[in-house]
Amino acid sequence: MSKIITICLDDNKYELFQKFALMDNREISNFMETATTRYIEEISYVDEFEMIEINSNQELNDSLNNARNDIKNNRRRIVD
Repeated sequence: MSKIITICLDDNKYELFQKFALMDNREISNFMETATTRYIEEISYVDEFEMIEINSNQELNDSLNNARNDIKNNRRRIVD
């Protein structure tokens, strides 16, 4: 179910959001939801260059594999 939120925008920001919403043929609320979702997706995922760097870092991959094996073999502890 959809939730309703209220935000305060100064006139300049409101007009900017409204302008971009109209250019995209959307209601301002839909534009803001879409723009926010895209932003979250963009900062949440690793791009291809970061993935290449991660995959080529042997020390990091060895450490991750060791950690995975420790967890699989129940060699772990919770640190508070």
